[in-house]
Amino acid sequence: MTVAAAKRDYYEVLGVPRDAPPEQIKKAYRRHAHKYHPDRNADDPGAEVKFKEAAEAYEVLSEPAKRQRYDQFGHAPAGGPSGAPWGYEFGGGRFDRIN
Repeated sequence: MTVAAAKRDYYEVLGVPRDAPPEQIKKAYRRHAHKYHPDRNADDPGAEVKFKEAAEAYEVLSEPAKRQRYDQFGHAPAGGPSGAPWGYEFGGGRFDRIN
């Protein structure tokens, strides 16, 4: 199974539409973080997984550059050994494209 197949869509994780403004994404993340926080759900091992999944989704969707890359490439790594679809690999050195 590939990384892309193993992960759920970040918008689906947070329950927001793809065109959601940053405020809506933040509000959805806080709701999920509160609901699935491991300290509040000590008896539910799945809650920690959902908590971490929401945190990962928020980390990407809350930053415009990361969100743009995610919208364009999704989870699929393409590119060099680093897996970054937006960078280039040259003989052990990494050079990112500047737009």
